[in-house]
Amino acid sequence: MIEVIGLSKRYGTHLAVQDVNFSISKGEVVGFLGPNGAGKSTIMNILTGYLSMTQGSIMVDGFDINENPEDVKKRIGYLPEIPPLYIDMTVSEYLSFIYDLKKVKFPKKPHIDEVMRLVKIDNVKDRLIKNLSKGYRQRVGFAQALMGNPDVLILDEPTVGLDPKQIIEIRNLIAKLGKNHTIILSSHILSEIQAVCKRVIIINKGEIIADDTPDNLSAKLSSDRSVMARIVCNEEDMLEALSSVKGVAKVVSLGSKEKGSCDFVITPEEDTDIRAAVSRRISERGKTILSFADSTLSLEQVFLRLTEAQDNNEARRMLGFEVNEDIVADEVTEEIESEEAE
Repeated sequence: MIEVIGLSKRYGTHLAVQDVNFSISKGEVVGFLGPNGAGKSTIMNILTGYLSMTQGSIMVDGFDINENPEDVKKRIGYLPEIPPLYIDMTVSEYLSFIYDLKKVKFPKKPHIDEVMRLVKIDNVKDRLIKNLSKGYRQRVGFAQALMGNPDVLILDEPTVGLDPKQIIEIRNLIAKLGKNHTIILSSHILSEIQAVCKRVIIINKGEIIADDTPDNLSAKLSSDRSVMARIVCNEEDMLEALSSVKGVAKVVSLGSKEKGSCDFVITPEEDTDIRAAVSRRISERGKTILSFADSTLSLEQVFLRLTEAQDNNEARRMLGFEVNEDIVADEVTEEIESEEAE
């Protein structure tokens, strides 16, 4: 559905995006992550046609964004971080205006009513947008992105300003829309990305440094699959019991942190998941587990570890990729300047 090849963007002498390549299939919900200033918003704005690229190509549903910009824009619904609302219009008036602006072909009133029901704003359709709460304004912004039922949805911080109940509703809506739409979701709330997206793309300093599932990224960065357990037990007896579990390489007791219990770090043999076996052994001994967790990194921990690496090549090495040290960071800049000189 989306194919990005060799995308670069330069502002004056600053290379904001450098040689970015990725593809997204129909029906994928992809999290697009990056620290402030990484180039994430630049890429999203180029995808929507708001900004031009300095170099590269983008295809959306077979249409080139440079050669067929209108065909591409018809297939994209965009919700920026600050929704583009006309606050002196009512919700219905605004969506009617967006319908006309996008030249939507569906029957007007039924389509607008359907979109309002989908994002749950039909109860405020006759109210002025300026009188709505921030959460409802965000929903109206979501509705304008859905107008015309576009194949691709690009959502920048879609849950900003929503309360916890509304966040869950929007999350469920995104999951539902992902069955028939391609969705690029950007958010600083990484737990939301992890809950909705099966794949994440992480960009840092204008380059993609990771493109994989959250679980795969976590597995690549976790040095082992150690288990931390707090158990109500006799320390020596439990050390002996856990050490004899098949697949366990080492057990270390951290002593008592809570009265009547002991903490243990249980390290598995290579490429072994010991959680189920360890849990069974504790249960067989009739002991109580107060807490039980493995060392798998959360998406937030993965993100921080990669973006805080010394440089992007170091982040790639952390994920097990071979890095060609002969490639210098200015190659794309030099190529662009050479093309402009011609």
